[in-house]
Amino acid sequence: MLEIERKFLVGSEDYKSEARSKTRIVQGFLNTDPNRTVRVRIKGDTGFITVKGKSNASGTSRFEWEKEISVVDAESLLKLCEKGILDKDRYEVPVGNHVYEVDEFRDENEGLTVAEIELNDENELFEKPAWLGVEVTGEVKYYNSQLSKTPFNLW
Repeated sequence: MLEIERKFLVGSEDYKSEARSKTRIVQGFLNTDPNRTVRVRIKGDTGFITVKGKSNASGTSRFEWEKEISVVDAESLLKLCEKGILDKDRYEVPVGNHVYEVDEFRDENEGLTVAEIELNDENELFEKPAWLGVEVTGEVKYYNSQLSKTPFNLW
């Protein structure tokens, strides 16, 4: 249940031609305390509830627990979430032995596109495609929980 990931800004839309899928995601947060974030998400036609712990010093790893729930339950829980529901399109882009999840945000976060890659080890090597931009791993303002509070268009 340890999540290890790195996060990057995206420099171009070239990832779209390489994507194997695109899914709309709507998500909100029941709790945005950095020690225990609780997220509700509808990804396509599936609901999820996720609990994430505090990130380590580098921001690359943290505890994560996720459970699939019905869309009806997720919709009900979204009504209880803190202000700032996120809406985004997620592209899954295979690169080498990994898959980047590229999130293209909508609404108040329009114009922000972020790519994440999950790793098995913090020092694991991975390919960086040409469309990948500056690394923002560990920069709190890019966490979804923070984007729900302080959207990109207010920076």
